[in-house]
Amino acid sequence: MSQTSSPIALITGGSRGLGRNAALALAAQGTDVILTYRSQRAEAEAVVTQIREQYQAQGRRAAALELDTGNTQGFADFVNRLRAVLAEEWQREHFDYLLNNAGIGVHQSFAETTEAQFDQLMNIHLKGVFFLTQKLLPLIQDGGRILNVSTGLARFALPGYAAYAAMKGGVEVLTRYLAKELGPRGIAVNVIAPGAIETDFGGGTVRDNAQVNAFVASQTALGRVGQPDDIGGAIAALLSPGSRWINAQRIEASGGMFL
Repeated sequence: MSQTSSPIALITGGSRGLGRNAALALAAQGTDVILTYRSQRAEAEAVVTQIREQYQAQGRRAAALELDTGNTQGFADFVNRLRAVLAEEWQREHFDYLLNNAGIGVHQSFAETTEAQFDQLMNIHLKGVFFLTQKLLPLIQDGGRILNVSTGLARFALPGYAAYAAMKGGVEVLTRYLAKELGPRGIAVNVIAPGAIETDFGGGTVRDNAQVNAFVASQTALGRVGQPDDIGGAIAALLSPGSRWINAQRIEASGGMFL
């Protein structure tokens, strides 16, 4: 990480949900932020504005770039645009932290999951993470960090998430390989696995369905459903200076679900 400037985090899917909370938590911690969005430009720009205004006295900077993480053909162009933003806004060639957060939720039984649904999940959650990280390797600072987002569903099983959880299981294995191969550059790679969180993810079921919410709370040691701030804070902690020696680990942030 650069010793003369604030660290820079690149967050995919940072316009809403957990990505937005992570961006705000990292900014509060002293990290500049570049976030990506697929279609919600106004929401992404609002996060950028909030960071700049709320932490103006600390000199926080932020930017937003469009990116479809499920379309590998667009990654080369994205990297070029990222290089330009780094040079123009920060006068730097590298960033420090990569948070592979962008994703979608599909709730469908194994028997009824379509090939189109499977391919969409694969492209966004596994293939996209694999090849976007690959493309970004030259821009990640030696001694930096990569944090991938998985799910509690890769540990416990709930009907309807077979395809989604399978992709996240792949990400967890990939994380260990990245840690091994990027170790010589001093880059630590971990995975955070959120439990059920009250967001609009997957249609907002956990947030809006009272029965689902109550069931999750009853199965969680801390007695409630997770909030976005719970995950944003955990992400910021894992990307803090004090966590530099944590590497190749799966950290579940679920409040203790299904123990």
